[in-house]
Amino acid sequence: MATGPVEQRNQDATCYVGNLDEQLTEELLWEMMLQAGPIGNVHLPRDKVTGSHQGYGFVEFRSEEDADYALKVMNMVKLFGKPLRVNKASQDKKTLEVGANLFVGGLDVDVDEKLLYDTFSAFGTITETPKIMRDPDTGNSKGFGFVSYDSFEASDLAIECMHNQFLCNKQVQVGYAFKRDSKTERHGSQAERLLAANNPNNAVQPHTMFGTGAPAVAGAFSAAPAMPPPPQFAAMGVPPPPPGAFGAMIRVELSTFTPFLM
Repeated sequence: MATGPVEQRNQDATCYVGNLDEQLTEELLWEMMLQAGPIGNVHLPRDKVTGSHQGYGFVEFRSEEDADYALKVMNMVKLFGKPLRVNKASQDKKTLEVGANLFVGGLDVDVDEKLLYDTFSAFGTITETPKIMRDPDTGNSKGFGFVSYDSFEASDLAIECMHNQFLCNKQVQVGYAFKRDSKTERHGSQAERLLAANNPNNAVQPHTMFGTGAPAVAGAFSAAPAMPPPPQFAAMGVPPPPPGAFGAMIRVELSTFTPFLM
């Protein structure tokens, strides 16, 4: 299987794939992601001592369009019972966190990342996939999550409009999240706001994974738009995939997945 140094890869055509089960192999990830388009290489960083992968990997496609398509159709697909987290590898370099990060608690078990996005995108630009904390064994929601905006105006408005409101018949609590590695200091401080206001490079890329068009109004949710047709593979020089020992399992996994429906 082709692998290569990170600096030699086309980062715009590379997807980051996270939340990977320990049973996953490069061959299985290749065979699964091949359904989105021709692949150049697959890489799972591994522990030098144990040899186990570290729960994430990178898939480089032949074109940026195929990587974008994979992001749309493969994100949140369950493999070994765990929803995959798929993002563009180049997005992290383009996104500057301003600190407008919210904690959302009291979530109903039926609230997923798509519903969280639809609800909170009504108040401003969300910069990355909303994260719902889940049990690592069952994949069930722990009842809280996080949403990040590109400005404090948007996060302040979300708190004002959504704190103590009902989502899926449960009252939710919305406020600024604790800073990483801190149990006492929260985001939203005056220092963060001043830094964001005076940072001329604070151009955050909007997050568009969950759809196009006008954002949904809180409490009124619609189904995701239809996915575009898959790219044509035949004329693109697809390399032969690895042995198909896992094909049947992939088809079963995908057959049980309904993307982005609430």
